[in-house]
Amino acid sequence: MQSRMPLVEAMLKYKNDGVYPFHTPGHKGGRGMEQVLRAELGAGAAAMDVSLMSELDDIHAPAGCLKEAQDLAAQLYGSDRCFFAVNGTTGAIHAMLMAACRAGSKVLVPRNAHCSVAGALLLANLEPVFVMPQYDAVFGINTQITPQAVEEAFSRHADIKAVLVTSPNYYGQAADLAAIAEIAHTHGAALLVDEAHGPHLGFSKKLPPSALQCGADACAQSTHKILGAMTQCSLLHVRGGRIDLARAAEVMSLLTTTSPNYLLMASIDAARYTLAMQGAALADKALDAAARLRSVLGAFTGLRLLDNSCVGHNGVAGFDLTKVTVNTALWGYTGVEAGDALRRAGVAVELTDACNVLFLVTYADGGADYDAVLNKIKNVFAEMERHKRAPQPEQGAYKLPGFTTAMPLRAAFDATTESVALDAAEGRISAEQVSFYPPGIPVLWPGERITAEVLAYCRRMKALGLPVSGPADYTLQKLRVIE
Repeated sequence: MQSRMPLVEAMLKYKNDGVYPFHTPGHKGGRGMEQVLRAELGAGAAAMDVSLMSELDDIHAPAGCLKEAQDLAAQLYGSDRCFFAVNGTTGAIHAMLMAACRAGSKVLVPRNAHCSVAGALLLANLEPVFVMPQYDAVFGINTQITPQAVEEAFSRHADIKAVLVTSPNYYGQAADLAAIAEIAHTHGAALLVDEAHGPHLGFSKKLPPSALQCGADACAQSTHKILGAMTQCSLLHVRGGRIDLARAAEVMSLLTTTSPNYLLMASIDAARYTLAMQGAALADKALDAAARLRSVLGAFTGLRLLDNSCVGHNGVAGFDLTKVTVNTALWGYTGVEAGDALRRAGVAVELTDACNVLFLVTYADGGADYDAVLNKIKNVFAEMERHKRAPQPEQGAYKLPGFTTAMPLRAAFDATTESVALDAAEGRISAEQVSFYPPGIPVLWPGERITAEVLAYCRRMKALGLPVSGPADYTLQKLRVIE
């Protein structure tokens, strides 16, 4: 059965039937689309941008080709239900938390959770119980929460209903999900995993196991980040038992548009097919491409590469070698500066931070143009090496500050607010979320007491030139606080 693409096949049949569309979308198979865009997309893609037709099924009540496509994805990954998410993993995370918890429930949340988690907690009116992740001062990375920290949180909050873990993190570091699953289940809680960066895990022994293989009750995956789906495409996997599958379907429908893009959903179906047919081989191809990049970077004295040696430290239980993180601190450069130099050379990277550059490598890399790209990267770092500066100190300054809850998240979101200067915000209660993106980890949540430590962190991140996400004032000169 995995050798089929039921949704793709149904869409192709509809296109090839030559039906004249007296239905949405208004561009009518590309006839009314701006020609520049149509030429770039191609006539085939424009013709396949179709709408809710009986033969193409309905994502809100799947009974035909969409149901079959989602069932095949569930079968492949080992879940009881799989839902195609066309609002990205953000939408899948919102649905995952709302499906697992009722309003007012407590959820264990890592301090370095993605900003989408804050949105989910707010929408579902849930209470976060924050746990601090471990910290790698050499790379300046907030890594993973430990099983011990999870157990300690249950000793303080026995009524936690769900444990949320981000695994792997942006840098490819996986948490000890098996141990955390056992702890959560012992306490009657569900394990929910933000697995945005791990839709390829579980298909090769050379990579960490998947969240579902480790005992997760639900996970949200970004099919577009690592696999062949189009941007915005994700999967939500749910297992029954601790989570009501009917409620999961109800919540997913509630949060999903009634006009989902069929090209996006078809790309999920196609990505699942590719993974099913070639999973292990694709992993080998990605790992080989990553190894070639690591070889280029590893030839430079003073550049440090994140690798398997991180396993067993700072809460890290596994590592995805397709994520290539190079640390430039010993050369005196920030990751932002290195990323800018690469971009000027025609190479765009996934993430830059205070002292790191992250290259996201997938099975799509390693083709005919790859050697030329590696040579560009080599030349950029050779130029940086010729102009080395004094080494930066270890990066303790980028450890996430602690969290002080002053009022419930939802109450803060609904409260009357005012704007104050950043320097005058200390001691006030934040009315908005502040993240630096990527990786999109909030340093401030609504309802959080603004401390001197938080403000200092914001100033340091702002000085790096990282984009600000969340607040009304994206220059971060002002913050919205509770009156």
